[in-house]
Amino acid sequence: MFRRIDGGDNGTAGALSFDGQAIPFRAGDTVAAALLAAGVADVRDNPVDGSRRAPYCMMGVCFECLVEIDGRQNQQACLVAAKPGMRIRRQAGARLLPEGAL
Repeated sequence: MFRRIDGGDNGTAGALSFDGQAIPFRAGDTVAAALLAAGVADVRDNPVDGSRRAPYCMMGVCFECLVEIDGRQNQQACLVAAKPGMRIRRQAGARLLPEGAL
């Protein structure tokens, strides 16, 4: 589905965790680029109909790549630089609001 343009292997800069699975990444990768390169086909569920969504625009305009990063929901994976040890989780539905937030 997704293939790097250079086609070569420039080595791994580290690994992050996506739903418990180790995902290697290269220096300069965003979280979305690392996930796509690893074959992750979807990163969140639509809160309206439950359909699976994946990174689309890769520049922060479409919000299709929302994930939970280190416990913080609604993070745009295409705008966050991948760092070793990050814990990424698929975002299921709408963001949870803290008790009494409304």
